[in-house]
Amino acid sequence: MLKKIFSYMGHYRKYAYLAAFCIAAEVVLELVIPLIMADLVDVGVASGDHTYIFQRGILMVGCALIAMVLGVGSAKFAALCGQGLGASLREAEYRKIQSFSFANTDHFKTESLVTRLTSDVTTIQNSVSTGMRPAFRAPVMMIAALAASFLINKKLAVVFLVAVPILGFLLYQIVKRVSPMYGKMQDAIDQVNRVIQENLTAIRVVKSYVKGEYEIKKFSEVNQNWKEVSESAFRLTSLNMPAMQLVMYGTILSILWIGGSMVRSGSLQVGELTGFLSYVLQVLNSLMMISNVFIMMTRSLASAQRIMEVMEEKITITEEKAENIEVEKGDIVFEHVFFKYKREAREYVLSDISFHIKPGQTVGIIGQTGAAKSTLVQLIPRLYEATEGKILIDGRLVEQYPLANLRDAIAMVLQKNTLFSGTVIDNLRWGKEDATHKEIEEACAIACVDEFIDRLEKGYETELGQGGVNVSGGQKQRLCIARAILKRPKVLILDDSTSAVDTATEAKIREGLKKKLPQMTKIVIAQRISSVRDADQILILDDGRLNGVGTHEELLKNNQIYQEIYESQKEGVEL
Repeated sequence: MLKKIFSYMGHYRKYAYLAAFCIAAEVVLELVIPLIMADLVDVGVASGDHTYIFQRGILMVGCALIAMVLGVGSAKFAALCGQGLGASLREAEYRKIQSFSFANTDHFKTESLVTRLTSDVTTIQNSVSTGMRPAFRAPVMMIAALAASFLINKKLAVVFLVAVPILGFLLYQIVKRVSPMYGKMQDAIDQVNRVIQENLTAIRVVKSYVKGEYEIKKFSEVNQNWKEVSESAFRLTSLNMPAMQLVMYGTILSILWIGGSMVRSGSLQVGELTGFLSYVLQVLNSLMMISNVFIMMTRSLASAQRIMEVMEEKITITEEKAENIEVEKGDIVFEHVFFKYKREAREYVLSDISFHIKPGQTVGIIGQTGAAKSTLVQLIPRLYEATEGKILIDGRLVEQYPLANLRDAIAMVLQKNTLFSGTVIDNLRWGKEDATHKEIEEACAIACVDEFIDRLEKGYETELGQGGVNVSGGQKQRLCIARAILKRPKVLILDDSTSAVDTATEAKIREGLKKKLPQMTKIVIAQRISSVRDADQILILDDGRLNGVGTHEELLKNNQIYQEIYESQKEGVEL
């Protein structure tokens, strides 16, 4: 799993090599220092040779200074490597999410994707930045220190053969229990993000219903859950240090007891015992570092698994059958189309849908709430893939069009209008980046944006808050329609996108679309019959099935559902 993660390191890999070199060189120098110290004691101190002591002291200081410089270098290169890996991972994961179809996005919850892009990547990033040094240093230090210990005194070094297995067993027991808890901890973060996202997105609803205390209580529950799961994980993790120290001090006491006896018997010199103790501390510190690396890796593995779930998600909508073609007319045909969100679902959301929309026609789609009207139009630009049947545009299957070409030829104004942070003109140019001011004004005139644009503080240069919070619902809808028109698509889909606009303005928009864009195929989903009565044909959807097709007059005579909708809206409304 970590191997797959590290494959995203790219050109930052060079910093990993530089860090490893610095760490290895630093370890070598630190291992030489105890040997010099032992020589200083056994030769210089024993003989009272002050010159020898001074020379060996200078050599030790020089080795320590070089080791310090190498330590700083290793920390710098490890940080560059970790931060670079984090940036590459986030970019790759975000790029992958951008290629998701709606079905892929539905598979992951939004809050979970946010956590996987931020918290999970940060965990791996920090593990590399802070864990590279002990991960490279500890094994080299431990092996070299063990070898040196056996060279000094084999009998005394046997103590390690008892200490190391005990440490390994204790570490295994800790890692075994803490591993699943890290996954639960990340899931708990998902839940916290979900509550925060819901609350901030719907803050106006929360305020208007005076549900602040309810939201605080809901947040407290998920926050408490995160706290409890984290405490359980870190409580077990914290046992690592006491376990290491218990074995460490036990080992040191054993060596002092055995080594002291050997010094008294003359089989071991004081300098050798001093050097041996230095290597003991290095071995035990190395073991402690290795245990911390294992704990860190355990958490990183949990995050890596969550990230790779995103990276390895199979895209449900591909371009395997795509050819280098573009939509030219906007002729749309549905042939016995069936659709369900999940293939294992028992019932279809859309069943046996067949109709033909000719280029330049205006088609209305109407039906009760939940009739799958929005789902139907989302199949045209392949936001979802039809489960069965054929969808053709200009006589070619939608699968034959490259996604970029297909979606560039189709503009959708969805039920939930979305504006982005930036100026009004920045938002409009989402439709066409290089649009001239004249083109923008023409699109705004059709969408009736010109009726209010001058009332905004700075006109087209007015800054919109996140989601367009400083414009009304009707203004937001008209801006979204203008943005779609500016794209000059072959097919324009308005998904109940004039619901916040008064009937007079809606009529102006319909008239503008009819006169100024006669060649554009227009599909209008609406709740009001007044919005679709002048359409070339109207589709009646009922519980995911096509109940009727015809003009306003034809359906008023022959279709019961249409008659019922008409009668329910007739009172007090001039149709």
